[in-house]
Amino acid sequence: MTVPIRADLAGMPDYIIPRQPPGAILLNSNEGPSAPPPSVVEAITRAATESHRYPTWFSEELVSRLADRLGVPEQWIAVGCGSVSLCQQLIQAYCAPGDEVVCAWRSFEAYPVFAQVAGVAVRTVPLDAEHRHDLDAMLASITPATRVVFVCNPNNPTGTVVRSEALRRFLDKVPSDVLVVLDEAYREFITDPDVPDGVPLALERENVAVLRTFSKAYALAGVRIGYCVAPPPIAAITTKVGVPFAVSRLAQAAGLAALEHADEVRARCETVIRERERLREALLEAGHEVAYSQANFLWLPLGESSARFGEHCANNGVMVRAFGNDGVRVTVGLPEENAAFLRAAAGFGQSADVPTHTPSRSPSKSPSLPSTEEK
Repeated sequence: MTVPIRADLAGMPDYIIPRQPPGAILLNSNEGPSAPPPSVVEAITRAATESHRYPTWFSEELVSRLADRLGVPEQWIAVGCGSVSLCQQLIQAYCAPGDEVVCAWRSFEAYPVFAQVAGVAVRTVPLDAEHRHDLDAMLASITPATRVVFVCNPNNPTGTVVRSEALRRFLDKVPSDVLVVLDEAYREFITDPDVPDGVPLALERENVAVLRTFSKAYALAGVRIGYCVAPPPIAAITTKVGVPFAVSRLAQAAGLAALEHADEVRARCETVIRERERLREALLEAGHEVAYSQANFLWLPLGESSARFGEHCANNGVMVRAFGNDGVRVTVGLPEENAAFLRAAAGFGQSADVPTHTPSRSPSKSPSLPSTEEK
């Protein structure tokens, strides 16, 4: 007889793992388009020689460096295996069966999955007509059972943002016993000056936690490291419920080395931002609707055509991410990768499933981008 799983998990959707077919251009995972700087790779290599030893439990050196960088006490920082693991830890720490989590939808798909794993109900609130968080509707969805509210800013997968006045008004009205998690995984790609920095907001309030990551702008998606900035009681319990030694020696070394290259990271983000705006302009000129993005990707609200558009791009050697019947997310890549996507998009609806471009490999360098790298 098969050992039964929890009944409430039987219908839980799988976390979608984007495809990585050999030779395809990968614009489906919001990864940085270039490798980490050589010095970061060297730091990872050195750390690998001590792989027979456990890493430090609390990532003390990295926490200290982050505290200096952010201007907060060390007790305000928790480090985890990517910011996604910190999402799960916060739900575990603050929610029990019968409690609720509130999030926008569409937003980061891990939020409802992690809530269900914890045996917690989820209230999803539709985005507004401009694909942004509807903060008033989210506020109205908070009940006495609500323990955690996620605000993804910029939002994944739409790239849209919540601005300062609206977010402050929202935070002022959220009950003080409800934790608001500001997920800022794409913070480094923001150019809109009216998008708030979550760290000062956390410093002002006892119920706000901010999540950030090294996966995107720092080009360490494969290393898995992120951090939480929150009042000490929140940071402490976030660490306490984490998997012991989850942040490896390699990840800690990579994070420390990456922080030494702030200027280079900034330059690479600026290049991604320029490509984002160029790509969006080209798509708009071609007649596509494209959401206003402040992340390293673009959102095309294609509705029922989403899956067909995604397959069409795949048939032409470019992997993008379709989200049901809602839309398609396209990561901003290298200039030649973006050009290949635009060629594929131009052929959609004409010869929708006939390949027009099949690269023999994914481009790795471009004269328009630094040869070293970029949440």
